Amino acid sequence: MSEAVDYQKISGNGLWTNNPALVQLLGLCPLLAVTGSVVNALGLGLATLMVLTCSNITVSLIRKTVSDAVRLPAFVMIIATLTTCIELLMRAYTFELYTILGIFIPLIVTNCAILGRADAFASKNKVFPSFVDGLMMGLGFMAVLLAIGAVRELLGSGTLFANMHLLFGDMARGWVITPFENYPGFLVAVLPPGAFIVTGFLIALKNLIDARIEKRRAILKTKPIKGSKRVRTTGAVN
Repeated sequence: MSEAVDYQKISGNGLWTNNPALVQLLGLCPLLAVTGSVVNALGLGLATLMVLTCSNITVSLIRKTVSDAVRLPAFVMIIATLTTCIELLMRAYTFELYTILGIFIPLIVTNCAILGRADAFASKNKVFPSFVDGLMMGLGFMAVLLAIGAVRELLGSGTLFANMHLLFGDMARGWVITPFENYPGFLVAVLPPGAFIVTGFLIALKNLIDARIEKRRAILKTKPIKGSKRVRTTGAVN
């Protein structure tokens, strides 16, 4: 009988415990380069999510037919094919956003988070668990992209959700939020050093939350149980 798959653990690993951006520190090049705004972060995040999920499914389907000698080249070819499909779709429907993201869309092929999940998980598990793993890892990566993009856009430009029409069309032109009036802007936030600073703070915040969770668990384990205790004897009593 095969072991039951713990989907809750898989989801927790992708979204928090083993987050590819904050824990594994993979895919940092695009994560730091294109997160100057929410729309850029969301565009790259969705593209990465689709490639990661589809590559996990495909690798899982062929896991028993590909030999170890050509396994990694086959995985790279699958990821490259899927990335090319996403690139063509973005050229067709979101061309302006595609030109803004530039080289970082083709560079999804070299994202270690995608190849890492294909080799570490999808090549050893069935299709649906691999799909869930890819989806959750992609969502975790995209969530970090959006968090960095939101902070950098807010601090750098004083807006949120600006230029969302580049991704969602004319209906999204009114989505922009301007919390501050006459905001002069904070230049460092939109420059590469700002990306490093915001990412560092996010990693520190996650570590702080994890430390508090572990401390609370330790307290609960050592906390004495209140109330009467029942004493049980075993064996024969003469």
